[in-house]
Amino acid sequence: MQGVIKAYDPGTKTGVVVSDSEMVDGSFREFELADGALDNSIFRMLRQGQRVVFDIVDGFAANVHFGSEADMATPGFSETALAAEPAPDRR
Repeated sequence: MQGVIKAYDPGTKTGVVVSDSEMVDGSFREFELADGALDNSIFRMLRQGQRVVFDIVDGFAANVHFGSEADMATPGFSETALAAEPAPDRR
């Protein structure tokens, strides 16, 4: 599932993610971060408004990570087009 970080406290490692797709009573559903939601992730810190991909486990946001263009369903993105792009010149 995709969402946006609403709040995050690095001291307690608690926070809230707002879903992009699930709604309740006309508002996008919010999920608290599960204990260890950032384990096995490159995240050490989250910022408000940051876009993420996450799983829902027992009603909490878990396995929080960056999404790839394919995960985020970026309009106009194509795995084939990406593979066909030449590598950048790093000289």
